[in-house]
Amino acid sequence: MERIIKVFLTVLFLMSGTCAYAEGLQMDLSTLITSQNVSYETCTKVFNTNCVSLLYLTIAAINANRFTIDEIQTKSGYVLFTAVNKQFLAMISNVNTNQAMLRITPADDNYYFQPGIILNIHKYIELNLSTPLQSVNLK
Repeated sequence: MERIIKVFLTVLFLMSGTCAYAEGLQMDLSTLITSQNVSYETCTKVFNTNCVSLLYLTIAAINANRFTIDEIQTKSGYVLFTAVNKQFLAMISNVNTNQAMLRITPADDNYYFQPGIILNIHKYIELNLSTPLQSVNLK
């Protein structure tokens, strides 16, 4: 019985990973972690939120993926971070009052890298977009 439950949970886990990208790009796990040429369109995405919220969500997504944040400029709206020994620049800009655009590009303009780096950040932001921002009191 225990073996059947483990097999069922394993199948469910594997199916949930493939369904997560069903609405966007059809990529399996090996495609996400294999270096390849990534199009510029994959690097940009418009979200239905303001710039400040998108900046905080981007920082949280980078941190949640355990990438190293090298520099943050809140006034100009960019974050420089390192993922898989490669630096990326995340720039946030206004589209209009209710939308902001996130552009994540490699710092060396070499678009040969793992697309999962960008797609995981986009997915984290989409999942947490409706979560309200809360202030944290540090003592």
